[in-house]
Amino acid sequence: MAERIEFDSERLHLRQWRAADREAFAKLNADPRVMEFFPAPLSRSESDAVADRCAQGIDERGWGFWVVEERASGTPIGFTGLSVPRPDLPCSPCVEIGWRLAHAYWGKGYATEAARASLRVGFETLALSEIVAFTAVPNLPSEAVMKRLGMVADGTFEHPAIPVGHPLRLHKLYRLSRDAWLSQGLDGDL
Repeated sequence: MAERIEFDSERLHLRQWRAADREAFAKLNADPRVMEFFPAPLSRSESDAVADRCAQGIDERGWGFWVVEERASGTPIGFTGLSVPRPDLPCSPCVEIGWRLAHAYWGKGYATEAARASLRVGFETLALSEIVAFTAVPNLPSEAVMKRLGMVADGTFEHPAIPVGHPLRLHKLYRLSRDAWLSQGLDGDL
C-alpha cells in the first residue's frame, strides 16, 4: 500500500474514500442531471463498484480520484483527482484528471478549484510530465473547466466503452504539460 496523499485547497479537502461516503455518492450517480453526459445513471451496486475502484487506486498508488469535501461543513460533495484510464484509449498510456460533483454544488467553482489542486499534486508532487482530460462532445460545462485549467484541445476520439452510434461516443481530448502548468504561475504550496 502506497502512502496516501490528501490535501486541501482554499474551500475543499481531498481525501481517501470512507464507507460513509457511499450513500451520498450513490445518490449523486443516480441523479440524471449529474449523469447527463454518461450513458446512464448508476445503480447503487454500480456506484459502489466505482467507489471501490477509486479507493483501490489511492491504496495502490497513493493518489487517484479523491473524495471532495467542503472544508467548512465536512460534507462530501463528489470526487476529483487523477487516474490511469483504460489502456485502449488513443491517449493511453496517460494520467487523466476528472471530476464529478453533486448537482447542489455546481456553479460555485468547486470543480475548477479541486481540479487545480489535483493538477498541482500531479505536476509538483508526482512530477508528471502531462495530464489529459476528456469528455463527451456535448459536455460543455466540463469542457469549460478544462479551458479554465489552461488545458489545450487535442482533437476528438471515439470512446471504446460507449457503443457505436451512441450520441456520447465522440469525446474531446484536452492536454496540459507540466511546463505549461508552470508557465501559468499556478505552482506553489498546497
